[in-house]
Amino acid sequence: MVAISKIATGNGHGEDSPYFDGWKAYETNPFHPIDRPDGVIQMGLAENQLCFNFIKKWVMEHPEASLCSAEGVNKFKETALFQDYHGMPEFREAVAKFMGKVRGGRVKFDPDRIVMSGGATGAHEMVAFCLADPGEAFLVPTPYYPGFDRDLRWRTGVELVPVVCESSNNFKITRAALEAAYEKAKEANLRVKGLLITNPSNPLGTILDRDTLKGIVKFINEKNIHLIGDEIYAATVFMEPEFVSISEIIEEVECNRDLIHIVYSLSKDMGFPGFRVGIVYSYNDAVVSCARKMSSFGLVSSQTQHLIATMLSDDDFVDSFIVESKEQLFKRHEYFTLSLSEVGIGSLKSNAGLFIWMDLRKLLKEKTLDAEMDLWRVIINEVKLNVSPGSSFHCDEPGWFRVCFANMDDNTMEVALLRITTFMHKHNEAMVPRKLCRRASLKLSLSRRRDDFMSQNMMSPHSPIPQSPLVRART
Repeated sequence: MVAISKIATGNGHGEDSPYFDGWKAYETNPFHPIDRPDGVIQMGLAENQLCFNFIKKWVMEHPEASLCSAEGVNKFKETALFQDYHGMPEFREAVAKFMGKVRGGRVKFDPDRIVMSGGATGAHEMVAFCLADPGEAFLVPTPYYPGFDRDLRWRTGVELVPVVCESSNNFKITRAALEAAYEKAKEANLRVKGLLITNPSNPLGTILDRDTLKGIVKFINEKNIHLIGDEIYAATVFMEPEFVSISEIIEEVECNRDLIHIVYSLSKDMGFPGFRVGIVYSYNDAVVSCARKMSSFGLVSSQTQHLIATMLSDDDFVDSFIVESKEQLFKRHEYFTLSLSEVGIGSLKSNAGLFIWMDLRKLLKEKTLDAEMDLWRVIINEVKLNVSPGSSFHCDEPGWFRVCFANMDDNTMEVALLRITTFMHKHNEAMVPRKLCRRASLKLSLSRRRDDFMSQNMMSPHSPIPQSPLVRART
């Protein structure tokens, strides 16, 4: 047998993580309401499926956006032929405008700084390649997306150093935690080249406040290291406080802009992961130039660029979509967290993202990561839900799990909630009668609230959608 490269055969992809193991369990036995009613329900995929009817309506009304229609075929030849890997001008202009809109119009983006990539995965690797040499490191606050171990490290040789954040302060990023991680890297003889932050956070579903962001910018300026702001969930903020982009902060504080870079995509905000639209936006001219050269390895197809440019150039559609998406996410988040609270499951308070950071610490047999994995195996193999354990997100505190709520229809969500309820009832049977009585009283009260919510917002197709406080404040 002919050997292939060590990089290819190594474990840099990170497939040995329980995050990916959960996906494999789902793929071998996927839930289907008729064909596989006992299959695994996918709650490990951060996907936004709540606005597809809204988007479908626009697509039906704009056949010219498709090159394979009578209305769009006249552009087929020019789009199918070679396109500059800088990207179509109308595509870059539309994306830059959309990025500004989802940030409340408080900042503008230069289309000439938009660099395409094959999804956020390719965008992150592109940035890592441009900023660091093999063996150099990025600081990353925990908990963080498991795919970063693959995206930033596998083919670049870059190292990641965790910035340990704790539940005692709701996993906020502190100056002390940043300094501790920086010193740890130095002790390991790692040269720190940058800090990667995810805002809004995956998996926490929280946003970084203005003061924290200013402190982060101060930190990277003092250390003279790069700051990469992953903002792929920017338009998923459905409740106050509003999202604050790093692009706003650098307008307010003194900063070496050559150190600032943003990763964006349409996978989460628009729900288009299959289109593989990733964006690198850098304030550093040398990075933009280098990234443009690299983009030839992961271009967005010209057909996709044409569709996206047409869609995002429709101001009325974009404005309506942003409002609709926030409303649908708010509604689903409220219903899902209320339903979990009925059976005694809490979560970190959040206002963004497509998931919640579920707190199952009280279900652990002991406060260890091994006990967390034991609980996770029960949830995967017996409850048949693919949720992701906190340890796969590099969370040192056992008992936290990321659960995605926007990647399924209402009926599938109800099946998932029923499974969770059944599991929790079995667990609660071991409790003393007095606690059971108290919980039964609480459950009755919460059940009434949930029934009210369902009757008002879920059961009747004519009922108005409960309006997100964030949207309500703007209207």
